[in-house]
Amino acid sequence: MKYLHIVLIAFLFLNCKNETSKAEVKTLTADEVVNKSIEVAGGDNYGNSILTFKFRDKTYKAKRNGGRFEFNRTFKDSLSVIKDVINNNGFQRYVDQIELHVSDGKIQSYSASVNSVHYFSVLPYGLNDKAVNKNLIGEERIKAKDYYKILVTFDQEGGGEDFEDVFIYWVNKATYKPDYLAYSYNEDDGKGMRFREAYNERYIKGLRFVDYNNYKSEAPEIKLQDLAKAFDSNQLKLLSKIELENVEVDLIDL
Repeated sequence: MKYLHIVLIAFLFLNCKNETSKAEVKTLTADEVVNKSIEVAGGDNYGNSILTFKFRDKTYKAKRNGGRFEFNRTFKDSLSVIKDVINNNGFQRYVDQIELHVSDGKIQSYSASVNSVHYFSVLPYGLNDKAVNKNLIGEERIKAKDYYKILVTFDQEGGGEDFEDVFIYWVNKATYKPDYLAYSYNEDDGKGMRFREAYNERYIKGLRFVDYNNYKSEAPEIKLQDLAKAFDSNQLKLLSKIELENVEVDLIDL
């Protein structure tokens, strides 16, 4: 009888401990996952920095300073040096340092092109912008690792020309780094989906940068949310590489 009491007490203790452990396991929200991901990548230092890099045949520069920003790209055509600038005041295009009048339609097109490169260059920074809507839609296993699966959409106001684009981020549960992302787009020259795999991670002055393998699906029945499964089973085709070259970082002291 004495031993029965001991076994019973031990059982109740372990059961209570297990229940306590379960209670301590808190399901994170999409905001909490993204906040941790941004912190791991460099946090608020992105918002007070000057970044320069080369992407394909163009040079990009981003200055962020306490809510003020300026994004630009510079490239050469056959005759001139062209510089596109986006800041808090709007868009300007310069040809050989002379400002050029640009139609509203072209402004939208050029702005979207410049913004897209700068947006991808600093992910996950930017996922807490006011126009961003985030939802944790589940968890998924990719290449034997566990991920939070976060759906991102945009408000029309403040969401830019491509506000209808839909993104999914797979954030590593162990590291909180977004190792994969997918997005759908609908543009004048077509619509489709892409899946990106991050690689070549490096930290420069505490800020994280990655390159991407850029994949597409040739099976129209595959949905955006299923692209990770298609990638995991080698059903996607490598389309291109997204590589940032000559990245330089200057942090702005407040």
